[in-house]
Amino acid sequence: MPAKNILFVMYDQLRFDYLGCAGHPHLKTPNFDRVARKGVRFTHAYAQSTICGSSRMSFYTGRYVHSHGAAWNEFPLRVGEMTLGDHLRKQGMECWLIGKTHMRPDSEGLARLGIEVDSVIGARQAECGFDVFVREDGLIAQGPEGFYSDQQPYNDYLRAKGYEGENPWADFANAGFEDGMTASGWFMRNAAKPANIKEKDSETPWLTREAIAFMEGARQKGGKPWCAHLSYIKPHWPYIVPAPYHDLYGPEHVVDPVRSEAERDNPHPLFKAFQQQGFSQAFSRDEVRQAVVPAYMGLIAQCDTELGRILDYLAETGQDRDTVIVLTSDHGDYLGDHWLGEKDMFHDCSVRIPMIVYDPSPEADATRGTSCDALIEAIDLVATFIEIAGGKVPAHIVEGRSLLPLLHGEIPDDWRRFAISEYNYAQQPVRTRLGVSQKDAHMFMVVDHDWKLIHAEGGFRPMLFDLKNDPGELVDLGADPDKADIVAMMYERLARWARRDAQRVTMPDDLVEARFAEGPRKKGILLGLFDEDEAPEEYRSFYVKPISAKAG
Repeated sequence: MPAKNILFVMYDQLRFDYLGCAGHPHLKTPNFDRVARKGVRFTHAYAQSTICGSSRMSFYTGRYVHSHGAAWNEFPLRVGEMTLGDHLRKQGMECWLIGKTHMRPDSEGLARLGIEVDSVIGARQAECGFDVFVREDGLIAQGPEGFYSDQQPYNDYLRAKGYEGENPWADFANAGFEDGMTASGWFMRNAAKPANIKEKDSETPWLTREAIAFMEGARQKGGKPWCAHLSYIKPHWPYIVPAPYHDLYGPEHVVDPVRSEAERDNPHPLFKAFQQQGFSQAFSRDEVRQAVVPAYMGLIAQCDTELGRILDYLAETGQDRDTVIVLTSDHGDYLGDHWLGEKDMFHDCSVRIPMIVYDPSPEADATRGTSCDALIEAIDLVATFIEIAGGKVPAHIVEGRSLLPLLHGEIPDDWRRFAISEYNYAQQPVRTRLGVSQKDAHMFMVVDHDWKLIHAEGGFRPMLFDLKNDPGELVDLGADPDKADIVAMMYERLARWARRDAQRVTMPDDLVEARFAEGPRKKGILLGLFDEDEAPEEYRSFYVKPISAKAG
């Protein structure tokens, strides 16, 4: 396959079902739909975690959270962990970042190994393996202890445009205006107000311009093919959007939440603890949903418009013919479903993600405009990109599988039968409510097309959902004795996954196989021999020979 460019677009906290092509009854996303008509929409794609940082580290390494260890936001990815950039550069493809990663560098590891952060190697280790065109994590929140995010190129842009103040991200891009005061997007009652900023200066259009500038510069320069990770912060909260997107949708466009009163009647202890979180209590109120969901939809509509600008640019410059496009998200958003807010558990609205892939190669012609229900994991993208770049997937490192066969109309017979996700809540107030130790504060999801099992450490019973008969995941069957065989089957899968060989990352499978085929290495290791006659002739001269004197 000839080398192509890869545009790897990630949206933050975008639900899989909030797209026109995914069947949303009101939300219009003509440009997401445009890519879906040209490519394949994977309908059962799952994130490896439902928290930004750990999910993204799986996207960038092709490895499960248990393998790379960055189990929460601001948990560093250890120095030496192989990333997408490492794999692609071996194939002669550059790998660039435009936007968010939520990465924190392993400062202790860099110092221990004497790697300077401002060196090429150090900078890549500190940036998830990417070369940085622009790094903007987007959450420029501010409190008594300072700023949440140190990278603030967007604030620099806003100040240059005349938006004054220490934090124009908070004062203008993510706030409305009311009676001479900021109406912050942190307060959800303000969600229906237009953000107090020119639409062209808001976050999503700004980052789109950065992306087009990168692609145009690369086009004019020529040279190596590239993978560009365009990583938007939206539609992530704060839930506020500039005009004209602030009133595209209203309360009449808010779909009913997927929840039932029975879910609050003696729920699983973990489920109950998350229902008691402040944001879950808020999203359980109809007035909150009526205010927030239209703003969330407006943010998605703005993302769609900006995607259209990128697609038009690629078409006008002819780059659409050799650029793979991937549209996805790091996780979803509960928005009040199941009496929850945020994204901390494993219902589909949180763990299931959009995944649309356009491959311009002729091999993909047969699947254009189709959907595929194979079980996909976020870690599959690293493997896919390696193959697009012309490389062989190092299976001893990358735990995902290439999507190219599926994009070309073939589903391998040995395709995965279940998917896995993980979540660590050691730093969450939920841990205190449950009284569990730090070591026990994690849970796992195992899912196939029929069943979803959620296991929580600490002695809790499992949760189980019958996805065929209860697609809304409203009835927890984990304590049903009639489902003991299903629970056992799902636990066997979880155990099989846990027994995988995930840490032998320095010895490739093909080298192990070659050494096995060659037999014992002829380095003089002789085991199990009683006397000299049992030794092969070729070794006798090394160990059976005259010596001039007895030592001592």
